[in-house]
Amino acid sequence: MIYCIASKSFLIKFFRSFLLITIVCDGHLASQAQNSPRKKINIDGNWKFHYGHAANPEKDFNYSIDPAFSKSGSDVGTVADVTFADSTWRTLDLPHDWAVELPFVHENNLSVESHGFKPVGGLFPETSIGWYRKHFTVSEADSGIRFQVQFDGIYRNANIWFNGFYLGNNASGYLGAVYDITDYVSYQGDNVLVVRVDATQYEGWFYEGAGIYRHVWLNEYDNLHVIENGLFVSSNVKGKTASVSIETTVRNESLGQTKCTVFSYITNREGKLVAQSKSLPLYLTLNSEATVKQNITINRAMLWSIEDPYLYRVTSVVRSVNITNDSVCERFGIRTFRFDPDQGFFLNGKPVKILGANNHQDHAGVGTAIPDQLQFYRIRLLKEMGVNAYRASHNAPTPELIDVCDSLGMLVLDENRLLNSSPEYISQFERLILRDRNHPSVFLWSIGNEEDRIQTNSYGKRIAQSLIARQKKLDPSRLSTYAADVANVFHGVNEVVPIRGFNYSHSGIDGYHRDHPQQPIIGTEMGSTVSTRGIYEKDSIRAYLPDLDVTAPYWATTAEAWWKPAAEKRYWMGGFIWTGFDYRGEPTPYKWPNISSHFGVMDVCGFPKNIYYYYQSWWTDKDVLHISPHWNWKEKTGQPIDVWVNTNGDSVELFLNKKSLGQKNMPRNGHLEWKVVYQPGVLEAIAYKRGKKITSKVETTSEPTKVVLSPDKFNLVSDGKDVIVINITVIDKEGRKVPDANNMIDFSIFGPGKIIGVGNGDPSSHESDKCLDGPWQRSLFNGKCQVIIQSNGTAGVINLKAKSAGLSVGSTDIHAVSH
Repeated sequence: MIYCIASKSFLIKFFRSFLLITIVCDGHLASQAQNSPRKKINIDGNWKFHYGHAANPEKDFNYSIDPAFSKSGSDVGTVADVTFADSTWRTLDLPHDWAVELPFVHENNLSVESHGFKPVGGLFPETSIGWYRKHFTVSEADSGIRFQVQFDGIYRNANIWFNGFYLGNNASGYLGAVYDITDYVSYQGDNVLVVRVDATQYEGWFYEGAGIYRHVWLNEYDNLHVIENGLFVSSNVKGKTASVSIETTVRNESLGQTKCTVFSYITNREGKLVAQSKSLPLYLTLNSEATVKQNITINRAMLWSIEDPYLYRVTSVVRSVNITNDSVCERFGIRTFRFDPDQGFFLNGKPVKILGANNHQDHAGVGTAIPDQLQFYRIRLLKEMGVNAYRASHNAPTPELIDVCDSLGMLVLDENRLLNSSPEYISQFERLILRDRNHPSVFLWSIGNEEDRIQTNSYGKRIAQSLIARQKKLDPSRLSTYAADVANVFHGVNEVVPIRGFNYSHSGIDGYHRDHPQQPIIGTEMGSTVSTRGIYEKDSIRAYLPDLDVTAPYWATTAEAWWKPAAEKRYWMGGFIWTGFDYRGEPTPYKWPNISSHFGVMDVCGFPKNIYYYYQSWWTDKDVLHISPHWNWKEKTGQPIDVWVNTNGDSVELFLNKKSLGQKNMPRNGHLEWKVVYQPGVLEAIAYKRGKKITSKVETTSEPTKVVLSPDKFNLVSDGKDVIVINITVIDKEGRKVPDANNMIDFSIFGPGKIIGVGNGDPSSHESDKCLDGPWQRSLFNGKCQVIIQSNGTAGVINLKAKSAGLSVGSTDIHAVSH
């Protein structure tokens, strides 16, 4: 939930480059909202961290020996005690993923290889427990209100204490947890939050990180308040008029009964008042809660869409005796969804093909501790390729990712971690829905993925029914799907799920649609080409695959094999490719030395592979013309080279050193190939698209002479959180990028910034993403590497230099500006 009045600077800086928003509203309404005591304070900074030990109590601060649970507040002398000496512990800022900092280990174990050969899990007790401590003070002037600590995500199995009082356990590695700490706050001295993270067990078969890898907040609010995720907004659209339904759940935690009023109002993108409800009275006894339902009509409503993600804001205000007790605000969008079993998916009444990408949540250099600005960077890369939908595979994403999708116009398939209806997993599913149900980008819920032991039997059916019923109760505005890796199979989960999801078995889609014509169909996992950026021959020693759409695992298909039939069939509403980005872990088809997947259309840094341009050709209206491979093959002079051309042009003529190699017509949703006898020089393609001429070329380069730095922007907010992605290449004396260079690059940084991670997209690289104990460096992989810089909280000029032996030094200035 985004609150209107607290942390204004954080919200403004977070969206300032992407939205025209104002979080202060007009006149009397604004003053009422701002008088609320609610604050949402980020407490990511200055945590203490130390490894524990899963097998040796003495190295785990005697955790399993000292009586941590015998009596309330009896943790005197233990690691959870306020006075425990932690001055020698490492100081760091959150989000933090300690797994990405660890070295790679060659261990023949499924859990290890699945998690990118990092030493986390039961085999590595010395690096699988992490302790965190956070010190802060609370002003006595704030006494009398309520305090809550909010964790957005901890991987995983976290026990949490505050001032020596045990708060609880959060088993999930993906759903956050909140704890009321009002009764334990000290107003005279130090307050200490302590977290023990146990990553010995894992949830996925992919890299999951370890630690407090999402934000932590201190929430302050009145005893009479809107409950957590207690504002729910939905809408119905008829013509140009939208009826907005607002549900506000208020709780009374004062020491007696109370009377109050609740009203809501809506502001537009510019912050101007659009409409306001009447104030409704509410009577609450001690420790009770109630929900107020209101409707507001918006004439000439602006609709949220992929092309124009228009966002409104709804604010609900709770008042008693002329005092504003609480005010909460949510961004929302007005749009309509329709899923037709014959015609596919409709957004705002218009047919939209789902051009989706599955993704896990790690990135080169930072692991799972992805800064907010990096979420924008990743979603922009996907949108530039033509992706219009993001599947959070296979877990609840960080809240900021969905904020970004709301802002940039990216549909989201929001996925539950596990198909299970036990109290623990029902709780996780409920928390997911309550947290994300106001996001306009979320168009479907997924109740689970590939539960092969139960998905086709009565267990799966009954569990699915329980989850779907819970989803309909908490969010009746949406439908749900399930990602099934079975073809024309109906019994089990598929009997009851509203939208049938297919993982890979697309050859069975026609038969399934024939047999079950009333059930809409979506491809939840499609494609799965495995390829290595810049590599053009299979290399089983280094675990590389050709950077072409030619290789797929036995259970899947190439990009072209799934997209051609999907594009042609209207009932098939589209699908999600596996995957948008490479990710650590799940090495396929190789194992060690391969520590990363090959599935992405981009590598772990976001550098495009050649398959990126296949999708971009058919998923966008851009003029696309791309030639692969590069043209540096001096060892293959006189030998045939397979040349692929991707374009959405009508025809292409290929030239080598100005000599025509023939013209070919481009098949719809296909590609073109030539066999070209290699000679150094220039390979050029000329495409014609509806009479328009498009050109592209690759050419033989000489040796690199200079390092070049390319930031994704040149201004950085000096808040200690904003980041810039800088991509590194090298050029020859003619200024041409050298695509096969593998030079080692050394980095040095000056000014108010720091390097937080490096990467190069090499799925078999064992170089460190975190150079914590020495100079920062990373080798190029096929001409590219990446460095991520974060501000340190002060304004000024940040200078990054990149050098390599024998080459001219590259340098760039970044301006850290006050917000």
